[in-house]
Amino acid sequence: MTAAGSPGDVMLTGTTGFVGMELLARYLERGERNVVALVRGRDDDEARRRLDSVLRNLFGQRADGYARRVQAVAGDLTAPALGLTRRRYERLAERVTTIAHSAASVSFALPLEHARAINLEGTRRMLEFARRAVEHGRLDRYGHISTAYVAGNHTGRFAESDLDLGQGFRNSYEQSKFESEKLVRCATDLPYTILRPSIVVGDRRSGWTAAFNVLYWPLRAFARGLFKAVPGIPTAPVDVVSVDYVADAIHELCASPGGIGETYHLTAGRDASTLGEIANLASRYFRLPQPAVLAPEEFARLDRGTVYDESSVYFPYFAIGTVFDDAVSRAQLEPAGIRASPLREYIERLLDFATRSRWGKRPIARVEALAV
Repeated sequence: MTAAGSPGDVMLTGTTGFVGMELLARYLERGERNVVALVRGRDDDEARRRLDSVLRNLFGQRADGYARRVQAVAGDLTAPALGLTRRRYERLAERVTTIAHSAASVSFALPLEHARAINLEGTRRMLEFARRAVEHGRLDRYGHISTAYVAGNHTGRFAESDLDLGQGFRNSYEQSKFESEKLVRCATDLPYTILRPSIVVGDRRSGWTAAFNVLYWPLRAFARGLFKAVPGIPTAPVDVVSVDYVADAIHELCASPGGIGETYHLTAGRDASTLGEIANLASRYFRLPQPAVLAPEEFARLDRGTVYDESSVYFPYFAIGTVFDDAVSRAQLEPAGIRASPLREYIERLLDFATRSRWGKRPIARVEALAV
Protein backbone atom coordinates (compact mmCIF):
# COMPACT_ATOMS: atom_id res chain seq x y z
CA MET A 1 0.00 0.00 0.00
CA THR A 2 1.10 3.55 -0.63
CA ALA A 3 0.88 6.49 1.69
CA ALA A 4 -2.38 7.39 -0.01
CA GLY A 5 -3.86 4.05 1.02
CA SER A 6 -4.37 2.82 -2.55
CA PRO A 7 -2.42 0.06 -4.30
CA GLY A 8 -2.15 2.35 -7.34
CA ASP A 9 -1.52 1.33 -10.93
CA VAL A 10 1.12 -0.93 -12.41
CA MET A 11 3.24 0.32 -15.30
CA LEU A 12 4.59 -2.38 -17.61
CA THR A 13 6.99 -1.99 -20.49
CA GLY A 14 7.57 -4.74 -23.03
CA THR A 15 3.99 -6.04 -23.00
CA THR A 16 4.19 -6.95 -26.68
CA GLY A 17 7.26 -9.11 -25.96
CA PHE A 18 7.38 -12.72 -24.81
CA VAL A 19 8.04 -12.26 -21.07
CA GLY A 20 6.17 -8.96 -20.90
CA MET A 21 2.92 -10.35 -22.25
CA GLU A 22 3.05 -13.26 -19.83
CA LEU A 23 3.65 -10.81 -16.98
CA LEU A 24 0.70 -8.71 -18.18
CA ALA A 25 -1.47 -11.82 -17.89
CA ARG A 26 -0.38 -12.27 -14.26
CA TYR A 27 -1.36 -8.74 -13.27
CA LEU A 28 -4.74 -9.00 -14.99
CA GLU A 29 -5.61 -12.47 -13.71
CA ARG A 30 -4.34 -12.05 -10.15
CA GLY A 31 -5.89 -8.99 -8.65
CA GLU A 32 -7.85 -5.93 -9.67
CA ARG A 33 -5.12 -3.34 -10.19
CA ASN A 34 -5.20 -1.28 -13.36
CA VAL A 35 -2.25 -1.51 -15.73
CA VAL A 36 -0.56 1.18 -17.78
CA ALA A 37 1.15 -0.45 -20.76
CA LEU A 38 3.81 1.70 -22.38
CA VAL A 39 3.74 0.56 -26.01
CA ARG A 40 5.77 1.70 -28.98
CA GLY A 41 3.48 3.42 -31.50
CA ARG A 42 2.82 6.63 -33.42
CA ASP A 43 -0.17 7.42 -31.21
CA ASP A 44 -2.44 5.87 -28.60
CA ASP A 45 -4.69 4.32 -31.24
CA GLU A 46 -1.83 2.36 -32.73
CA ALA A 47 -0.61 1.40 -29.25
CA ARG A 48 -4.14 0.24 -28.41
CA ARG A 49 -4.34 -1.94 -31.51
CA ARG A 50 -1.04 -3.59 -30.66
CA LEU A 51 -2.12 -4.16 -27.08
CA ASP A 52 -5.53 -5.54 -28.10
CA SER A 53 -3.75 -8.06 -30.30
CA VAL A 54 -1.74 -9.19 -27.27
CA LEU A 55 -4.88 -9.48 -25.14
CA ARG A 56 -6.60 -11.63 -27.78
CA ASN A 57 -3.53 -13.86 -27.88
CA LEU A 58 -3.56 -14.19 -24.10
CA PHE A 59 -7.27 -14.47 -23.39
CA GLY A 60 -9.27 -15.02 -26.57
CA GLN A 61 -12.94 -14.27 -25.98
CA ARG A 62 -12.20 -13.08 -22.45
CA ALA A 63 -9.96 -10.28 -23.74
CA ASP A 64 -12.66 -7.58 -23.63
CA GLY A 65 -13.20 -8.19 -19.93
CA TYR A 66 -9.56 -7.46 -19.20
CA ALA A 67 -9.12 -4.66 -21.75
CA ARG A 68 -10.99 -2.20 -19.53
CA ARG A 69 -8.25 -2.46 -16.92
CA VAL A 70 -5.37 -1.74 -19.30
CA GLN A 71 -4.47 1.67 -20.66
CA ALA A 72 -2.28 1.64 -23.76
CA VAL A 73 0.06 4.63 -23.80
CA ALA A 74 2.14 5.31 -26.91
CA GLY A 75 5.64 6.09 -25.75
CA ASP A 76 9.30 5.97 -26.65
CA LEU A 77 11.64 4.56 -24.04
CA THR A 78 14.63 6.30 -25.54
CA ALA A 79 13.09 9.79 -25.69
CA PRO A 80 13.03 12.48 -22.99
CA ALA A 81 9.96 12.07 -20.76
CA LEU A 82 9.32 8.75 -22.56
CA GLY A 83 8.04 10.72 -25.55
CA LEU A 84 5.04 11.96 -23.54
CA THR A 85 3.75 15.44 -22.94
CA ARG A 86 4.85 16.86 -19.62
CA ARG A 87 1.29 16.89 -18.33
CA ARG A 88 0.73 13.24 -19.18
CA TYR A 89 4.10 12.24 -17.77
CA GLU A 90 3.23 13.87 -14.45
CA ARG A 91 -0.25 12.37 -14.30
CA LEU A 92 1.15 8.87 -14.83
CA ALA A 93 3.83 9.46 -12.20
CA GLU A 94 1.08 10.37 -9.76
CA ARG A 95 -0.80 7.11 -10.40
CA VAL A 96 1.88 4.44 -10.74
CA THR A 97 3.04 2.55 -7.65
CA THR A 98 4.70 -0.48 -9.32
CA ILE A 99 6.91 -0.50 -12.40
CA ALA A 100 8.11 -3.65 -14.16
CA HIS A 101 10.53 -2.75 -16.94
CA SER A 102 11.03 -5.67 -19.31
CA ALA A 103 11.23 -3.87 -22.67
CA ALA A 104 14.59 -4.47 -24.34
CA SER A 105 16.24 -5.49 -27.54
CA VAL A 106 17.16 -9.16 -27.19
CA SER A 107 19.12 -9.27 -30.44
CA PHE A 108 22.64 -10.67 -30.09
CA ALA A 109 23.72 -9.15 -33.39
CA LEU A 110 23.14 -5.40 -32.91
CA PRO A 111 26.13 -3.07 -32.91
CA LEU A 112 26.89 -2.11 -29.32
CA GLU A 113 25.86 1.52 -29.79
CA HIS A 114 22.43 0.42 -31.04
CA ALA A 115 21.96 -2.05 -28.18
CA ARG A 116 22.92 0.67 -25.71
CA ALA A 117 20.46 3.13 -27.27
CA ILE A 118 17.61 0.74 -26.50
CA ASN A 119 18.65 -1.16 -23.39
CA LEU A 120 20.83 1.32 -21.51
CA GLU A 121 19.12 4.57 -22.47
CA GLY A 122 15.68 2.98 -22.13
CA THR A 123 16.59 2.01 -18.58
CA ARG A 124 17.87 5.52 -17.88
CA ARG A 125 14.53 7.01 -19.00
CA MET A 126 12.55 4.56 -16.88
CA LEU A 127 14.67 5.39 -13.82
CA GLU A 128 13.94 9.08 -14.41
CA PHE A 129 10.23 8.29 -14.46
CA ALA A 130 10.57 6.17 -11.32
CA ARG A 131 12.23 9.06 -9.50
CA ARG A 132 9.34 11.32 -10.45
CA ALA A 133 6.88 8.76 -9.08
CA VAL A 134 8.87 8.64 -5.84
CA GLU A 135 8.68 12.42 -5.62
CA HIS A 136 4.91 12.12 -5.81
CA GLY A 137 5.10 9.71 -2.88
CA ARG A 138 3.65 6.82 -4.86
CA LEU A 139 6.27 4.32 -6.01
CA ASP A 140 6.61 1.13 -3.97
CA ARG A 141 8.65 -0.99 -6.40
CA TYR A 142 10.76 -0.65 -9.53
CA GLY A 143 11.24 -4.12 -11.00
CA HIS A 144 14.10 -4.27 -13.50
CA ILE A 145 14.14 -7.37 -15.71
CA SER A 146 17.77 -8.02 -16.50
CA THR A 147 19.42 -11.30 -17.55
CA ALA A 148 21.57 -13.85 -15.78
CA TYR A 149 24.01 -13.46 -18.66
CA VAL A 150 25.29 -10.18 -17.30
CA ALA A 151 27.77 -12.75 -15.96
CA GLY A 152 29.32 -12.68 -19.44
CA ASN A 153 32.22 -15.09 -19.78
CA HIS A 154 32.78 -15.43 -16.03
CA THR A 155 33.63 -19.02 -15.15
CA GLY A 156 32.36 -20.74 -12.02
CA ARG A 157 29.79 -19.65 -9.45
CA PHE A 158 28.01 -16.37 -10.13
CA ALA A 159 26.02 -15.21 -7.11
CA GLU A 160 22.94 -13.02 -7.10
CA SER A 161 24.94 -10.30 -5.37
CA ASP A 162 27.66 -10.45 -8.04
CA LEU A 163 27.84 -8.10 -10.99
CA ASP A 164 31.18 -6.66 -12.04
CA LEU A 165 33.80 -9.38 -11.70
CA GLY A 166 35.92 -8.20 -14.59
CA GLN A 167 34.12 -10.43 -17.09
CA GLY A 168 33.98 -9.94 -20.84
CA PHE A 169 30.89 -10.33 -22.97
CA ARG A 170 29.88 -12.52 -25.90
CA ASN A 171 27.67 -9.95 -27.59
CA SER A 172 26.15 -6.49 -27.36
CA TYR A 173 23.03 -7.80 -25.62
CA GLU A 174 24.99 -9.05 -22.62
CA GLN A 175 27.11 -5.93 -22.39
CA SER A 176 24.22 -3.45 -22.71
CA LYS A 177 22.19 -5.36 -20.11
CA PHE A 178 25.21 -5.41 -17.78
CA GLU A 179 25.61 -1.65 -18.17
CA SER A 180 21.87 -1.16 -17.60
CA GLU A 181 22.02 -3.16 -14.39
CA LYS A 182 24.97 -1.08 -13.15
CA LEU A 183 22.82 1.99 -13.72
CA VAL A 184 19.98 0.52 -11.66
CA ARG A 185 22.31 -0.46 -8.82
CA CYS A 186 23.50 3.12 -8.60
CA ALA A 187 19.89 4.27 -8.11
CA THR A 188 19.97 3.80 -4.35
CA ASP A 189 17.23 6.39 -3.97
CA LEU A 190 14.74 4.05 -5.66
CA PRO A 191 12.96 0.92 -4.34
CA TYR A 192 14.44 -1.29 -7.04
CA THR A 193 14.50 -5.06 -7.39
CA ILE A 194 16.58 -6.71 -10.12
CA LEU A 195 15.36 -9.93 -11.73
CA ARG A 196 17.69 -12.04 -13.86
CA PRO A 197 16.16 -14.80 -15.99
CA SER A 198 18.44 -17.18 -17.86
CA ILE A 199 17.38 -18.67 -21.25
CA VAL A 200 13.59 -18.38 -21.36
CA VAL A 201 11.62 -21.02 -23.26
CA GLY A 202 7.93 -21.83 -23.58
CA ASP A 203 5.28 -22.61 -21.01
CA ARG A 204 6.04 -25.92 -19.30
CA ARG A 205 2.34 -26.89 -19.30
CA SER A 206 1.45 -26.23 -22.92
CA GLY A 207 4.79 -25.64 -24.61
CA TRP A 208 3.50 -22.29 -25.91
CA THR A 209 6.04 -19.68 -26.90
CA ALA A 210 5.96 -16.43 -28.82
CA ALA A 211 9.74 -16.37 -29.37
CA PHE A 212 11.58 -19.06 -31.30
CA ASN A 213 15.13 -17.96 -30.56
CA VAL A 214 18.23 -19.09 -28.64
CA LEU A 215 17.59 -22.80 -27.87
CA TYR A 216 14.94 -23.14 -30.57
CA TRP A 217 17.25 -22.22 -33.46
CA PRO A 218 19.61 -25.21 -33.19
CA LEU A 219 16.73 -27.53 -32.21
CA ARG A 220 14.83 -26.57 -35.35
CA ALA A 221 17.85 -27.14 -37.56
CA PHE A 222 18.44 -30.50 -35.91
CA ALA A 223 14.79 -31.49 -36.47
CA ARG A 224 15.27 -30.81 -40.18
CA GLY A 225 18.30 -33.08 -40.23
CA LEU A 226 20.66 -30.18 -40.86
CA PHE A 227 22.89 -30.49 -37.80
CA LYS A 228 25.34 -33.36 -37.73
CA ALA A 229 27.53 -31.65 -35.17
CA VAL A 230 27.31 -28.77 -32.71
CA PRO A 231 30.10 -26.82 -31.06
CA GLY A 232 30.26 -26.98 -27.31
CA ILE A 233 31.16 -28.98 -24.23
CA PRO A 234 28.85 -31.92 -23.40
CA THR A 235 28.99 -31.19 -19.68
CA ALA A 236 28.51 -27.42 -20.05
CA PRO A 237 25.45 -26.16 -18.15
CA VAL A 238 22.67 -24.78 -20.37
CA ASP A 239 20.44 -22.92 -17.92
CA VAL A 240 16.86 -22.90 -19.21
CA VAL A 241 13.65 -21.74 -17.48
CA SER A 242 10.04 -21.73 -18.62
CA VAL A 243 8.24 -18.44 -19.24
CA ASP A 244 5.47 -19.28 -16.76
CA TYR A 245 8.05 -19.68 -13.97
CA VAL A 246 9.70 -16.39 -14.90
CA ALA A 247 6.41 -14.47 -14.95
CA ASP A 248 5.23 -16.05 -11.68
CA ALA A 249 8.53 -15.17 -10.03
CA ILE A 250 8.58 -11.55 -11.23
CA HIS A 251 4.99 -11.02 -10.14
CA GLU A 252 5.69 -12.49 -6.71
CA LEU A 253 9.01 -10.75 -6.09
CA CYS A 254 7.68 -7.34 -7.11
CA ALA A 255 4.76 -7.69 -4.70
CA SER A 256 6.23 -9.47 -1.69
CA PRO A 257 7.56 -7.57 1.33
CA GLY A 258 11.28 -6.93 1.33
CA GLY A 259 13.46 -7.39 -1.69
CA ILE A 260 14.33 -3.72 -2.06
CA GLY A 261 17.87 -3.51 -3.40
CA GLU A 262 18.00 -7.27 -3.96
CA THR A 263 18.91 -9.18 -7.11
CA TYR A 264 17.25 -12.50 -7.89
CA HIS A 265 18.37 -15.21 -10.30
CA LEU A 266 15.38 -16.69 -12.10
CA THR A 267 17.35 -19.69 -13.24
CA ALA A 268 17.40 -23.46 -13.08
CA GLY A 269 20.54 -23.22 -10.94
CA ARG A 270 21.56 -26.63 -9.67
CA ASP A 271 18.88 -28.23 -11.87
CA ALA A 272 20.29 -26.79 -15.11
CA SER A 273 20.56 -29.14 -18.07
CA THR A 274 23.77 -29.81 -19.93
CA LEU A 275 24.41 -29.63 -23.65
CA GLY A 276 24.85 -33.40 -23.74
CA GLU A 277 21.51 -34.01 -22.04
CA ILE A 278 19.66 -31.65 -24.40
CA ALA A 279 21.24 -33.29 -27.45
CA ASN A 280 20.21 -36.70 -26.15
CA LEU A 281 16.62 -35.63 -25.40
CA ALA A 282 16.24 -33.97 -28.80
CA SER A 283 17.62 -36.96 -30.69
CA ARG A 284 15.18 -39.27 -28.92
CA TYR A 285 12.25 -36.96 -29.65
CA PHE A 286 13.04 -36.55 -33.35
CA ARG A 287 14.30 -40.14 -33.70
CA LEU A 288 17.49 -38.96 -35.27
CA PRO A 289 21.11 -39.83 -34.52
CA GLN A 290 22.53 -37.66 -31.80
CA PRO A 291 24.74 -34.91 -33.24
CA ALA A 292 28.40 -34.97 -32.43
CA VAL A 293 29.44 -32.39 -29.85
CA LEU A 294 32.75 -30.95 -30.96
CA ALA A 295 35.11 -28.61 -29.20
CA PRO A 296 34.59 -25.09 -30.59
CA GLU A 297 38.05 -24.99 -32.19
CA GLU A 298 37.45 -28.35 -33.91
CA PHE A 299 34.00 -27.28 -35.07
CA ALA A 300 35.46 -24.09 -36.55
CA ARG A 301 37.42 -26.20 -39.06
CA LEU A 302 34.26 -27.75 -40.55
CA ASP A 303 32.64 -26.71 -43.82
CA ARG A 304 29.42 -25.80 -42.02
CA GLY A 305 27.03 -24.09 -44.44
CA THR A 306 24.41 -21.37 -44.10
CA VAL A 307 22.26 -23.01 -41.42
CA TYR A 308 25.20 -23.00 -39.04
CA ASP A 309 25.86 -19.35 -39.76
CA GLU A 310 22.26 -18.48 -38.82
CA SER A 311 22.60 -20.23 -35.46
CA SER A 312 26.17 -19.19 -34.71
CA VAL A 313 25.24 -16.32 -32.37
CA TYR A 314 23.74 -18.89 -29.99
CA PHE A 315 26.56 -21.44 -30.04
CA PRO A 316 28.68 -19.72 -27.35
CA TYR A 317 25.94 -20.59 -24.84
CA PHE A 318 26.76 -24.29 -25.32
CA ALA A 319 30.28 -23.96 -23.97
CA ILE A 320 29.97 -21.73 -20.92
CA GLY A 321 31.33 -22.48 -17.49
CA THR A 322 29.00 -20.29 -15.43
CA VAL A 323 26.83 -21.73 -12.67
CA PHE A 324 24.11 -19.37 -11.49
CA ASP A 325 23.62 -19.50 -7.74
CA ASP A 326 19.91 -18.92 -7.10
CA ALA A 327 19.79 -19.60 -3.36
CA VAL A 328 18.25 -16.24 -2.49
CA SER A 329 15.52 -16.64 -5.09
CA ARG A 330 14.69 -20.17 -4.00
CA ALA A 331 14.42 -19.10 -0.37
CA GLN A 332 11.95 -16.40 -1.34
CA LEU A 333 9.93 -18.24 -3.98
CA GLU A 334 9.65 -21.83 -2.82
CA PRO A 335 7.52 -20.97 0.26
CA ALA A 336 5.11 -19.33 -2.22
CA GLY A 337 4.99 -22.55 -4.25
CA ILE A 338 7.01 -21.12 -7.16
CA ARG A 339 9.74 -23.44 -8.44
CA ALA A 340 11.63 -23.86 -11.68
CA SER A 341 11.38 -27.29 -13.30
CA PRO A 342 14.29 -29.10 -14.95
CA LEU A 343 14.09 -28.87 -18.73
CA ARG A 344 13.98 -32.65 -19.07
CA GLU A 345 10.53 -32.66 -17.46
CA TYR A 346 8.88 -30.56 -20.16
CA ILE A 347 11.10 -30.47 -23.25
CA GLU A 348 8.73 -32.83 -25.09
CA ARG A 349 5.89 -30.34 -24.63
CA LEU A 350 8.11 -27.57 -25.99
CA LEU A 351 8.94 -29.64 -29.05
CA ASP A 352 5.32 -30.74 -29.52
CA PHE A 353 4.26 -27.11 -29.66
CA ALA A 354 7.17 -26.12 -31.87
CA THR A 355 6.37 -28.77 -34.45
CA ARG A 356 2.61 -28.15 -34.26
CA SER A 357 3.14 -24.43 -34.87
CA ARG A 358 5.78 -25.16 -37.53
CA TRP A 359 8.36 -23.30 -35.43
CA GLY A 360 6.28 -20.14 -35.42
CA LYS A 361 5.22 -20.15 -39.07
CA ARG A 362 1.69 -21.15 -38.03
CA PRO A 363 1.18 -18.99 -34.94
CA ILE A 364 -0.92 -20.50 -32.17
CA ALA A 365 -2.40 -18.18 -29.55
CA ARG A 366 -1.52 -18.71 -25.93
CA VAL A 367 -5.18 -19.16 -25.01
CA GLU A 368 -5.52 -21.87 -27.66
CA ALA A 369 -2.38 -23.67 -26.53
CA LEU A 370 -3.43 -23.71 -22.88
CA ALA A 371 -6.83 -25.15 -23.81
CA VAL A 372 -5.34 -28.30 -25.36
